[in-house]
Amino acid sequence: MKLTKKNIETFTYEGPSPRRDARWDDEIAGFGVRIYPSGKKTFILSYRVNNQKRQLTLGDFGILTLQEARNMARQELVNVLKGIDPLKQKEQASKAQTMKDFCNMYLEKYAKIHKKSWQEDERRINRHIIPKWGNQILKNISRTDIASFHAHIGKMAPYEANRTLRLLSKMFDLASQWNIIDESLPNPAKKIRLFKEEKRDRWLKPTELPQLKEALDQEPNKVAVNAIWLYLLTGARKSELLQAKWEDIDWERKELKIPETKSGRIHYIPLTEPAYELLKNIQPEKNNPYILPGHVKGKPLVNITKPWKRVCQKAGLEKIRLHDLRRTVGSWLAQSGNSLHLIGKILNHSNQSTTAIYPRFAQDQGRQALEEYGEKLMASSK
Repeated sequence: MKLTKKNIETFTYEGPSPRRDARWDDEIAGFGVRIYPSGKKTFILSYRVNNQKRQLTLGDFGILTLQEARNMARQELVNVLKGIDPLKQKEQASKAQTMKDFCNMYLEKYAKIHKKSWQEDERRINRHIIPKWGNQILKNISRTDIASFHAHIGKMAPYEANRTLRLLSKMFDLASQWNIIDESLPNPAKKIRLFKEEKRDRWLKPTELPQLKEALDQEPNKVAVNAIWLYLLTGARKSELLQAKWEDIDWERKELKIPETKSGRIHYIPLTEPAYELLKNIQPEKNNPYILPGHVKGKPLVNITKPWKRVCQKAGLEKIRLHDLRRTVGSWLAQSGNSLHLIGKILNHSNQSTTAIYPRFAQDQGRQALEEYGEKLMASSK
């Protein structure tokens, strides 16, 4: 029969158990009403996923209208056709109602799979988001709450505030896609004005190299020291260098392959003599494939913030970040008269679309430029 409001109102319980008395709709396959001995009536949807029968509760009759329930049933059946199991999604959502639960889901289900920089997301989550909203219900966090949170962080760290806001925006987008919050609700992390960000122009000057070298010589964390020198000698991104493995080195060609870059393409970094000799002198750790091994067995070095702060403090270097080492490579190359196009190629800038189809273009020129830079760098540090 076709379900109508009138006939649903007349239904009375007739089954041997609460789960067995259901009346099915002729209009939408699998859509029906379950009647309980108490008189309660609930809209349900029966469907199959991977040849397994599933039954989803849509909501109570009286709270949902028949038309609203039909619309929900149609949408869920569309999801089934796409290979999505609505009941499984609902079960997952019930486990991720608090911000803390959802943060764990975000990291495992999205960030660790799709983002090379997932550890930065994890750091911001643990430092800012969970302390603020860990036990709060996700759907109850408002735009006003997030705007106030963004402003609070921005008083001391505007860049960090902006990146945390963007992280929250992505997380709420995913929460909507995964049916954890109502997809009709606006994203509370959007339409919040970002703090103005100015381009940094800090890099190491030749006069700063001697004290940096002296501080590095005194640093006890030798893996971190190797990482810092390699940043300076290659211009590689921090995350890319930390993930580099011994198998990525072509000793004959003297180059380091970065298989997964921010731009999404393979990048080859020429190894200058100083970089080549440094790598030759690093003793590989047993059963660890990474050039820069971390404290966890078989894993790479994760973070060198603390060693870098110690080095900067000993060297008397102010307002310089790890990423500024990469900027140092570019600035020194530019001062040596190398073209912006060539510098972009060496540093694998993602906006160098004109060179995207030539993955090894200008490799010889890049090697020569880096060789000259490496010689200058080592000379200045003496």
